[in-house]
Amino acid sequence: MSSGDGASRIPGGRGPRHRVPAFARGRVARRLRRIGPVVVPVLLSIADALLVNGLGMALELSVSVVAAAALLLRRRWPLPVFLVTLPGLYIGYIWFAPMIALYTLAVRRPGRARLACCALLLIAAHFLPYPISDFEPTSYRENTLVLIDATVSSAAPIALGLLVHTRRELASRIEELTRSMRREDRLLAERVKATERARLAREMHDVVAHQVSLISLQAGAVQVSTADEAARTGARTIRELAIRTLEELRHMVGVLRAAGGDAQEARELAPQPDLDELPRLIELSALDVTYEGGAVAGAGRPSGAGTVERAAYRTVQEALTNVRKHAPGARVRVRIDAVEPAEGAAAGLLVEIRNGPPDASATAPALPGGGHGLVGLRERAQSLGGTLEARPTSDGGFVVRAEFPYGRG
Repeated sequence: MSSGDGASRIPGGRGPRHRVPAFARGRVARRLRRIGPVVVPVLLSIADALLVNGLGMALELSVSVVAAAALLLRRRWPLPVFLVTLPGLYIGYIWFAPMIALYTLAVRRPGRARLACCALLLIAAHFLPYPISDFEPTSYRENTLVLIDATVSSAAPIALGLLVHTRRELASRIEELTRSMRREDRLLAERVKATERARLAREMHDVVAHQVSLISLQAGAVQVSTADEAARTGARTIRELAIRTLEELRHMVGVLRAAGGDAQEARELAPQPDLDELPRLIELSALDVTYEGGAVAGAGRPSGAGTVERAAYRTVQEALTNVRKHAPGARVRVRIDAVEPAEGAAAGLLVEIRNGPPDASATAPALPGGGHGLVGLRERAQSLGGTLEARPTSDGGFVVRAEFPYGRG
């Protein structure tokens, strides 16, 4: 025997050794785990039918084998399969097939009324003899024992099936809860990073902006006080660079805060519109607008006017956008008026945007919209302690009316 042949054989001359790949063994194991729970109950039920009835009892063996074979479909149709197994219990006196079918029904269709009816059917099939003429009502002791046996035999698979069903539900809920907790942990971590990013942005803005502002002030002072033209030019350059640096800083900090989820703070870095910007907004709207509110826009600002005026500006902006969308060609009247303070109440601001019916000859622009503009305006008004009303008018137009009290923000 050559050395090559000896290396390929198992000691003892049993022939060449063949190694089964690990992935093949795993595939076979998975297939057995998938097929085993379906086939093993059928084989047990057939063995039960053969042991109880033998080969000489044709009718009993036939209904028993049919009941056993029906178990192949018990997961898809548990109730019909259970009903098919009952003749095997009544005629063939088999146990495995009906009990397994009842267990599957309890796992997959755990309805109380359904299980109670099926339990009564199994008790009846077990308690009544075949043929029914063999039943002896006077055999009290024997009938009582058989009834107890039938009751226990029907209750056991139902109890086990309900236990497995409850366990699966608990496992599913625990898995869902685990996923939810992981998701919350991830969101919390992201929120912590976002908060830290926003905090660093605030600190960078406060520190650097303060120092650059001082540089700009000092450069302005040098530009005014010095008589040297070269020094004045250098100071002016330094001041312009400082102002440009502040603008770039505000932009970058705004990006950082927006990326950190602090979009509101990012927006507050930019100049916010107020009532003085309304004429420009109306001019750019390209609508037929009559504006009444110049006196209010030029009046002295009381406490809390900044937030209120921003809300008023956004209200007019959203209302004009809605007019362009839904009432093209309509005439619009924008009225801004002061609200006189009542007893126990603060002064405020009245904003009213009223438009007439749309012009039939005008073409509505295809502007996108999410349907949440008025909802957001109403929430903003309520957060400031005010009110907002939006309703159609009798002439086919629409009116948006808001009141904002001063003293908040």
